[in-house]
Amino acid sequence: MIRYELTCRKDHRFEGWFASSAAYDAQAEAGEIACPVCNSKKIAKAPMAPSVAKTGSIKASTKALTPAAMRAALVELRRHVETNAEHVGENFADEARAIHHGEAEDRPIYGDATPEEGEALAEEGINVARIPWVPVGDA
Repeated sequence: MIRYELTCRKDHRFEGWFASSAAYDAQAEAGEIACPVCNSKKIAKAPMAPSVAKTGSIKASTKALTPAAMRAALVELRRHVETNAEHVGENFADEARAIHHGEAEDRPIYGDATPEEGEALAEEGINVARIPWVPVGDA
């Protein structure tokens, strides 16, 4: 696996993981990589420093992933999505298709889809992701 820091035409920075450099090149050329903030498909590699693991660093980093830390990260992810994307509710699958086919404005969206709708979107080549939707308040 290889990790790249990526940037879109609006200078949103995000990371992407790929099986290889060639896999990144193929996905980028096919327009299969999209900014998670604005959904732009004009993506470029951003300058980044190499990451070199030191002995024992893997154990130390996994210890930091407590259930409370994971929940906090998921709450932050939810807030980010709610702030930067449009909620389309149960119309998610239809709206994702319309955006993919250029029939609706290209924008980040989130909403509800059944597992079957998610599989159908993936089979059509429409990139979507399921994320755990944790409550924002105390749980």
